[in-house]
Amino acid sequence: MVEVEKKPISLETWLFTGFVVTLLLSAIMIFFVSSGKESVYSAYVTDADGDYQLQQVNIMSDDVGEDGMGYTVANTMSTPMLVNDWREPHRTMLLVLSPEKPFDEAEATAIHDFVTISGGKVIIASDSDNAQRVADKFGVKYFPVPMMDSLRYYETHVQNDPTTKTPSDMRNVWALSSIDRDVREMGEGPRSMGCNDEMLSQNSISDCRSPVLFRQATALQVLQEDDPVYPEQSRNAMYLAHASTAAFLDNQDNKDVNDPKNTRLGEGETGLIVRIDYPGIEVVDKVRGDREDIVSVTGSIVFVANDDALANFLWDKDTAERTGHPSFCNSDYYSDHACWNGGDDGLNPGTDTSWKGNSAYFSALLVDMMEHDNDEISNTVTRHREQFYVVFDESRHVTGVLTSPFTEAMGAIVLLTSDAWLKWLIVLNMLALLSIAIMVVPEKENWRHVFDLTRFRERPIKVDPSKYQQRVRDALLNKVRLFYDLTRDQMVLKTPAEVLTMIRDPRLVELAQSQNRSYEDKELQEFMLLIRRWGKK
Repeated sequence: MVEVEKKPISLETWLFTGFVVTLLLSAIMIFFVSSGKESVYSAYVTDADGDYQLQQVNIMSDDVGEDGMGYTVANTMSTPMLVNDWREPHRTMLLVLSPEKPFDEAEATAIHDFVTISGGKVIIASDSDNAQRVADKFGVKYFPVPMMDSLRYYETHVQNDPTTKTPSDMRNVWALSSIDRDVREMGEGPRSMGCNDEMLSQNSISDCRSPVLFRQATALQVLQEDDPVYPEQSRNAMYLAHASTAAFLDNQDNKDVNDPKNTRLGEGETGLIVRIDYPGIEVVDKVRGDREDIVSVTGSIVFVANDDALANFLWDKDTAERTGHPSFCNSDYYSDHACWNGGDDGLNPGTDTSWKGNSAYFSALLVDMMEHDNDEISNTVTRHREQFYVVFDESRHVTGVLTSPFTEAMGAIVLLTSDAWLKWLIVLNMLALLSIAIMVVPEKENWRHVFDLTRFRERPIKVDPSKYQQRVRDALLNKVRLFYDLTRDQMVLKTPAEVLTMIRDPRLVELAQSQNRSYEDKELQEFMLLIRRWGKK
């Protein structure tokens, strides 16, 4: 029986198999690791389990996007260090909601430059100190403990049961918030005026306030008027919302207002929303006449002392009411503390006092921060909201231990490819490596084929016999050169007499200097033996 020869597996087959196996293992690993972790405060999660969906921000993303307010919505999974490389940064809003990972120094510096140099817009909502490094760049302090307010906290009821009140929680505070003015400097008339739908839609928001609800917020404080990094740069720091004078920081976690270790920051200093504007930043944009020129814009950043304020259950009015957050003040719930429709610093009941969901306030704030009212920029830009960008920062959320390398690798790729030339260089190198990997490598012939008489005519071309003597002579001179450790150029510079002195052997000297004599094959074989023994002791 004739034995069938087994053909070895080719290199390209191994490469393809390894690629497929790696891809499958990566997908399986990501699935199992990610399956035990629920994402929160994401703009793209729409089907989370149970109450986790209430902690997403996908409703906000839909509201500000193409089918809502008309802005161009995007996200970033890489480092915020790239914000200054984005297209039209002065027309871009970066939303950092509930950062689970702290910022490093380089990222904080990049965000500061994004606002103060590029004229970008930023909203950071956090109730921890993960955003503190960014806040330090702007002279703002985050207090990483709960803030409690015995005068201004809102009441809720059981979901789908408005008649059953839930236990009170002084950490769930409400505040009447301004949009473009320091609320502490507003007169009595504007302070008592509630913003109605028409005022919010027409951006007539300078002389009214809107109720905003916070869930277990912390506190903010502006530490200095000037910018800590660029003191010479003009800026306007404003408290858009603050707690009452009775508010305190629960440092001891005992909810005791009389505990001296539970800090009170002072009247008007327990901030909930802080806005800092940097006017007069010069950038390039389209102006009238369909040309580009230098225009003056305002960089702006807003710090919010609570991330839940923008989550689904407080953003959307219908979702809020469904989860026990009424849009009006139920007098039965507010017997011993004030609601926003009355009290010493509440709204005039004759104005619009309804809570429309936090979306009403923050949507108007977002519009006001953008450059829609900038007369220096062409109307073809300012009147079209799709020319402005809202970017959700997804890079601040924690991933699983095993999925983290994939996320970090993706961030590194984006960081490296942020430069156009470097991006194409990396792509071309990857294509070149891929081309080399898939090249068909010829297989080594079976050694038994050497004795295949049918391939006799495929033997290599023989050396011309007339060149035997010259090849032997070249071999001698090459061995002499190597023995004396000379380069080819150094050997060429040697005189014939020096070369003969270096050889010494009379017979080999004769071979080296003979130009006209012809040797037989047997003599050349003897010379080869002499050359092999030459130089050996």
